[in-house]
Amino acid sequence: MAGNSFGSIFKLTTFGESHGEAIGGVIDGCPAGLKLDFEAIETEMNRRKPGQSAIVTQRKEPDTVQFLSGIFEGITTGTPIGFIIVNANQKSKDYSHIKDTYRPSHADYTYDKKYGIRDHRGGGRSSARETACRVAAGAIAKQLLKEIKITAYVSGVGELKLEKDYSELDFSEIEKNPVRCADPAMAAQMETYIKEIRKQGDTVGGMVTCVIQNVPVGLGEPVFDKLHAELGKAMLSINAVKGFEYGSGFEGTQLKGSQHNDLFNEDGSTTTNHSGGIQGGISNGEDIYFNVAFKPVATLMQKQETINSEGEKVEMEGKGRHDPCVVPRAVPIVEAMAALVLADFWLLNKNAKL
Repeated sequence: MAGNSFGSIFKLTTFGESHGEAIGGVIDGCPAGLKLDFEAIETEMNRRKPGQSAIVTQRKEPDTVQFLSGIFEGITTGTPIGFIIVNANQKSKDYSHIKDTYRPSHADYTYDKKYGIRDHRGGGRSSARETACRVAAGAIAKQLLKEIKITAYVSGVGELKLEKDYSELDFSEIEKNPVRCADPAMAAQMETYIKEIRKQGDTVGGMVTCVIQNVPVGLGEPVFDKLHAELGKAMLSINAVKGFEYGSGFEGTQLKGSQHNDLFNEDGSTTTNHSGGIQGGISNGEDIYFNVAFKPVATLMQKQETINSEGEKVEMEGKGRHDPCVVPRAVPIVEAMAALVLADFWLLNKNAKL
């Protein structure tokens, strides 16, 4: 299987399945001499882990990262950083009913047809459990990018949308509610709605907004490796993501060029930021901001018609522990993938000029 690595210099390779013994990864290219804050890594893992509130899957996993190499006395050595995260709370029997059945809108059918073999327990390799490895690596990338601040929050659940610009929000509110919305009033509405959806045995999608501040000018390349292109790839690689837009995004198509252009101040900053902090594929020093759209979770606690491996029409119903809405737990994943992209470009940029 190809495609298990991400990045050029700061590179993450992940391994493992949802219901295997463990998942894990290898981080290559992290510079030597970085003193790690292990409590900060644990905090990031706790933000993603299951069972943290009443509106997420109740699978109980401690998600403790065990580092195997690349660190000595709390400091990176410059060698590959190997780590594992033990799977402690699998309930594989919850998936026995889909051993020969394809769940609608899951990877079951395509995975089976591509490889001819499929681990049906929790989705195996295609499970979102793999994203725990990304959060672990992203937590280290964040510590490498000391001055850069990456903040994500839930800005939409179903038809509920936070209309406020990020500059109007208090980011300290994000971790004070289980939805991780930066607006307390909207967070309460979203939480109530997600609970209603769960009672119906249904699921709902949503939107995560990410803001990256204190970005230096010059990250990204002008042709294929544009900064926004790599951010888009990173976000679209996350399970359940259906869309990515940065800066003015699709709404920018409704503006005239005279309205959309970001005029310069004398110091090189811009009076507006429709560009979303990126021009010509290169960061311009302004805030980078983007939205990531997540579809409703595919596993429903209600009956659906599907097919089995013989191509026969069958009826199935989801069992076990699943998220009614993925976006609250997706917030740290979005931040982690953004950190991996920026860490890679930050290291690449050291070769840009003398």
